Parts: sequence; structure tokens; C-alpha cells
Amino acid sequence: MFNFDSLYKDLADSPIEEWQAALPALIQNAFDIRRHGKREEWLNLLKELPDVTASHINLNQDCLQIGLAEDCDAEAKNTLLHILKQLIPWRKGPYNLFGIHIDTEWRSDWKWQRLQPHISPLKNRYVLDVGCSNGYHMWRMRGEGAKCVIGVDPSQFFLTQFQVYKHYIGSDQPVHLIPLKSEELPAFKKRGFDTVFSMGVLYHRRSPLDHLNELKHYLRQGGELVLETLIIDGDEQTALIPKDRYAKMRNVWFLPSTAMLTRWLERIGFINIRVVDVTVTSIKEQRITDWMGYESLEQFLDPNDHTQTCEGYPAPKRAIVICNRK
Repeated sequence: MFNFDSLYKDLADSPIEEWQAALPALIQNAFDIRRHGKREEWLNLLKELPDVTASHINLNQDCLQIGLAEDCDAEAKNTLLHILKQLIPWRKGPYNLFGIHIDTEWRSDWKWQRLQPHISPLKNRYVLDVGCSNGYHMWRMRGEGAKCVIGVDPSQFFLTQFQVYKHYIGSDQPVHLIPLKSEELPAFKKRGFDTVFSMGVLYHRRSPLDHLNELKHYLRQGGELVLETLIIDGDEQTALIPKDRYAKMRNVWFLPSTAMLTRWLERIGFINIRVVDVTVTSIKEQRITDWMGYESLEQFLDPNDHTQTCEGYPAPKRAIVICNRK
């Protein structure tokens, strides 16, 4: 079974220690109700990771560097490559692990480049990353000096991918992935996180205002929310509610304008709301690679007009909004 002892240790005597008592039962319940047929296979792959020490780690570059090619002999590298290939698709990255370049579906570093200049410095902060996928952005947050980074994502597959990197970066690193949905997390009665990220989650929630309210309750007073989501052009009254799928995704419920999104945040009680970036997603940022051999953005768009999805909606455009808990 996945081990969370280092997480509980890092929670002790911290501003977020309230979670220490609640999380073990919540995590166990999640494993009990979300039984995955490949869980044992994934755990066995983690046990087979070759015993190699990374001589160099760089969490402050776009392609995260864990180890050098010369750290691995040929046998260890072949074993590692085999394990990594068993964990395809790799969606968020990129990574370089002992000379193996994992060219992920998303150039997640591009999103980081767009938001990093606008956020409050993360040094010594307690950070929550909601919908963290395999944890690429969590390692970037740690690279910026965050005291402790906790990600939440219900996917045990993403948890397995994350554990590959944690195995080589160091189990003592205060970076943790909790396999829960954000709505399953308890709110804080006292303090909470200094910074909360929610990136690529809001449009998957049937009640976006409930999600924003959850995020507020994970933050300490004055804490910073970094929200990244799909948006649509328009005024304060504009939102797109897809009839069925959006860009072939079933679970897209609301795409607001930035003006409507700002109003939502105001109604929930956030202050200092500012839209710091609006970018159309390109087929160079999200694409098919050898490490993600399924359909990607280009297949989700109208082949004759990339300004529209294949369903006829405006093509994906994403905004980054930063605000504070009052």
C-alpha cells in the first residue's frame, strides 16, 4: 500500500496540523471505495524501481532534472525505461529522469511561466495544489522555496507517477500527493494554507461556486488563491454551458467570462481580484507525444477551423486569476 507517514510527520506542529488527525481515515476510505484493478500492478512497478542515486536535482528548470545519465548503468536505465513506459500516458511535465526525457502531453512549464511572475513568493509558504495530476507543478512550487506542498487528486494512477519522482528526489522532501477529491478535504477551523492553487479544475465542477467556497476555506486569512481555468469571451452575464461535450470532454459544466468569474469570486468573499493572463491553448502546448499516444488538442478542434472545437464551441482559452481571502 502507498505510505503517507512522511506526510503526517510534516503536518505535525504546522499551520495545517488540523489535517493530521482527519486524513488517515479519509485516505483509507478513498482506497476502499475507489478500488482500482491495476493498483497492485502499479505498486509492484514502484517496488521494481532500480536503486539509483541522483547526483543532481534541479526543480527550477522547465524540464525537471532528476539525476544524470551517467548515474545509471545500462541495466538500471533499461529497467527504469520499461517501468516508465508501463505508466503511459504521461500528461503533465516535462521531466528528465537519469537522461530519459519524458515529453509529456502538456508543456506544463508554459503555464508555470505565465503565472510565476504574478504570484506572491512561495518561500517558506504552505501550499495546496488542487487537481495536481502527477505533481509537476508541486515540484516547481518546492523549487521556489515552499515550506511544504500538498497536492490533491483522486487518481491513484497519478499518485503512482508522482511516487516515481519522489523515490528519486527524496522521500524526505515535504511534497505530498493525497488521493482525494478536493471536496473530500476538511475545512480549517484555525489557520490553513498560505497559497492555494486550483488549475484546470473549476470547469469540471457542477457547482463552480461551491468549489470556490471550498478553496476559500483551505486558505488562512489573507492567503492567496491562484485560479486557472477555461473561460469564454463576454461580459458579466456570459457563460458557456455545453450541451454535451466540450473539446470531447464529457465533464465540462461552466465556462464563464473573466468578468463573470470575477463576480463569482467577489460573491464568495475574495478580494484583490486580478486577471493576470488570458491565453488561447495552442496545439504546441497540448499535443500527442511518444509518452502520450492518444488523441490530444488538435483532434479536439475543428480540423478546418482551429478557432472552434469539434463541437462548434470557441476553442480552449484559459485565464489565470489571483485573489486573496478576506
